Amino acid sequence: MVKILLDTDIGSDIDDAVCLAYLLAHPACEILGITTVTGQPVVRARMASALCRVVGKAIPIFPGSEHPLLSTIRQPEVPQAAALDRWPHRANFPVSQAVEFLRTTIRKHPGEITLLAIGAMTNVALLFATDPEIPSLLKELVLMCGVFTNRLSGVGPLEWNAIGDPYATAMVYRTPVRVHRSIGLDVTCQVRMDAQEVRDRFRSPLLRPVLDWAEVWFRRTDRITFHDPLAAAIIFDDAICGFERGEVSVELASERLHGATHWTPASAGPHEIALRVDAGRFFDDFFSRV
Repeated sequence: MVKILLDTDIGSDIDDAVCLAYLLAHPACEILGITTVTGQPVVRARMASALCRVVGKAIPIFPGSEHPLLSTIRQPEVPQAAALDRWPHRANFPVSQAVEFLRTTIRKHPGEITLLAIGAMTNVALLFATDPEIPSLLKELVLMCGVFTNRLSGVGPLEWNAIGDPYATAMVYRTPVRVHRSIGLDVTCQVRMDAQEVRDRFRSPLLRPVLDWAEVWFRRTDRITFHDPLAAAIIFDDAICGFERGEVSVELASERLHGATHWTPASAGPHEIALRVDAGRFFDDFFSRV
């Protein structure tokens, strides 16, 4: 079993809910806890609890930081919560305990936990700042964050999680971790599915609430991009993506590019960056689980 702590901004882009469903269904995954980040973190915690209830798992859930360290909040609301009341969920959660929960849980399982961060990096940065020994106690840190080969992929230089809290993103990339992996927008944009295919294939009981929330998402776009599920999938099968080593820096000087990620290849670099994806292998794995 792979022990995972999930830090998520579930309720904005639908891919967070898709990711959590995948983790809940994966037979090799043991979710030790979930923390939420950015606007209305308690509402996001309620959404996470709804999915956990579908599978009957009592997973600890803690609302985390609502505001970025220094910048302006980019997603103050939770659009998909418009469909939350159709699904049973917890209403109340302990507040201001997310970072401490992450810290104590990692200390209970030194060298065993994968921290999967698929939202703004605020909670992770606060965790590392609060207890500087924590990064060395992680098995690995996996991020859905950044853009690393945008000149080749055609996507822009900015990625939502990275710019959600640029200073936190910079802190996380500056912190040495035993295994520090990132799956960027340039790679995740290669795993997409249009709305009708999603409706046709999201048939399992666990995906029913996800599809309900996806209908809110489909008001603004006609597809799902599996950003976060791809980051989760490589934890169990890293052959889904091809990785290369290098060093990531985060732009903080330019107002226009605040939070942009810059990657420099280096054989002994501290970061592993996904540069390729086998989309067929990913989808085969995803639907074999959910």
